[in-house]
Amino acid sequence: MSLGEDMEANTNAASRRCATCKFLRRRCSRYCVLAPHFPASDPHRYACVQRVFGAGNTARLLQQLPVQERGRAADSMAAEAYRRVQDPVYGCAGVINRLQDEIRAAQCELAWTRAQIAMHRAAAHARSSTRTQRQREDGGGVAGAPMQQKATTDNAAWQLDDFASDLLFP
Repeated sequence: MSLGEDMEANTNAASRRCATCKFLRRRCSRYCVLAPHFPASDPHRYACVQRVFGAGNTARLLQQLPVQERGRAADSMAAEAYRRVQDPVYGCAGVINRLQDEIRAAQCELAWTRAQIAMHRAAAHARSSTRTQRQREDGGGVAGAPMQQKATTDNAAWQLDDFASDLLFP
């Protein structure tokens, strides 16, 4: 092999290095376990994984897995490492907790809105019942509409209390 061919081979090997081998400043073999999952085009992904899990642990973990599961494991490690770098205390658990809090808040808001709708419907029904009752009274109908309106409004208030008691307000 001539000097020019040797330099060309070294240049090709250097350009084919994965992010791991570039980060660790070593030669990347064709059998590098980390190369398919940490390409040189995304060095930040590997930097987070290396910072949280370490190069040796990452390589050892991926070698122990079947080939078809290595991609998902590398993606999971990269996601956890990225979140752990962003939030060193809680990592992904902090994101999950925030999302659960948002879901609970949305459920409370939905229950409150449904209760408000129920109260407005009950009030509208009571108003229409009162109008109907007045029309009957004017034409010889049955008395007692104001009591029915109060009962319907009380029922709507009870529904609101029932919705509110089912949910924990933050």
